[in-house]
Amino acid sequence: MTGARVLLLDDEPDLRASTAQALDLEGFAVQDLAEAGRVLDLVSFGFPGVVVTDIRMPGMDGLTLMNRIHEIDRDIPVILVTGHGDVQLAVRAMREGAYDFVEKPFSASQLAEIVARAADYRRLVVENRVLRAAAGQADDLEARLVGRSTAMIDLRRRIRTIGPSEADVLIIGETGTGKDLVARALHDLSLRAQRPFVAIDCAALPPTLIESELFGHEAGAFAGALRPRVGKLEHARGGTVLLDDIASMPIETQGTLLHVIERREITRLGSNEAVPLDLRFMATSRMALEDEVAAGRFRADLLYRLNVVTLTVPPLAARREDVAPLFLRLVAEAAQRHRVEPPPPPPALVAAVAARDWPGNVRELRNAADRYALGLGIAEMPGEAEPPSRLAARVAAFEKREIEAALAAHKGAIRPVYEALGLSRKTLWEKMQKHGIDKAAFGAAEDDE
Repeated sequence: MTGARVLLLDDEPDLRASTAQALDLEGFAVQDLAEAGRVLDLVSFGFPGVVVTDIRMPGMDGLTLMNRIHEIDRDIPVILVTGHGDVQLAVRAMREGAYDFVEKPFSASQLAEIVARAADYRRLVVENRVLRAAAGQADDLEARLVGRSTAMIDLRRRIRTIGPSEADVLIIGETGTGKDLVARALHDLSLRAQRPFVAIDCAALPPTLIESELFGHEAGAFAGALRPRVGKLEHARGGTVLLDDIASMPIETQGTLLHVIERREITRLGSNEAVPLDLRFMATSRMALEDEVAAGRFRADLLYRLNVVTLTVPPLAARREDVAPLFLRLVAEAAQRHRVEPPPPPPALVAAVAARDWPGNVRELRNAADRYALGLGIAEMPGEAEPPSRLAARVAAFEKREIEAALAAHKGAIRPVYEALGLSRKTLWEKMQKHGIDKAAFGAAEDDE
């Protein structure tokens, strides 16, 4: 597949340049990079390309980069370039999800062949997702923002509507609700999807350096500024900037930011020349910014400029019907991530999870799912008693686990379960009643057969 996009990462300039030239001659659209962080800015869920990276890199190594990429989209092919002594490490990386590896020294044709196969695989993955969405099946957005509640259905509808626009967006939601996922989804649905997505944690920026970090500086702008530096906003040109937890930004800096958002240009510290910016701005907040304005901690004009569109991400307390299927989904993801096979969560545990308050929202629920998948249990939860010791009880427990596993695999649909287990429909229902198994706990609707 020629014309496919390739992100090439290597810290050796000569090797990087020669490899990029060789792939370019093979018809690939190559972007060569020296820093892993730049790759993470450019990849997104649905990225239509391949990543080729050296396994030995200063700072973030190739394996860490691969894992970070797969947190964004697990189906992005990552090809590792290894030295002779790194082959065992590369083989381990293959088990952890690398698409392939090539050992130095390699020929251009050898690498081009691997990249072509990876690009074809990626094309099929992306096309399959589009076809599934067209057929009315769960699309990428439903896979990323899980939930059947009215609130989540409405949120996904608004994201699909707003995403392709150029409107700036303010995203409001409690801690752990997934505001960053919403921002990333909006970016991925826009025409800027292949450009950088730069998230800036406003709470983590040092107050004394916040303007330098955002806007950059010239050499000599202040003590210690030995050379020019591009700020985060300029670095994101052509893409999207997410101002995370914007309420924590000092009010002194808010005025400068307002000027940048209104005029779409910045002036580096120590310079008099304005640098034009082609950016889309998004911001998140854990609290209502109107209250911050009333308290004098946030500029009213900045609020009015940011909230062209406001999206509210509902907490789990407002969509309890989503908790059980979301927990089961997170357990499955944790099992795959940690390469373990935990037993299906018993209905009593699932029901308790759904009834419990989760003040940390999806983040806290994900941590609980990780603990369950690793066999560590969930604090103060029923359904995690010691294994039965009598033979009859152990047989019954095994039967119950098998039925629950089949229900989980088929999302609560009855017909494929009794066919897979070799039971009649009546026998399956009797066993489910005997063991207290409710198909609704596995995502089935009342009329699901």
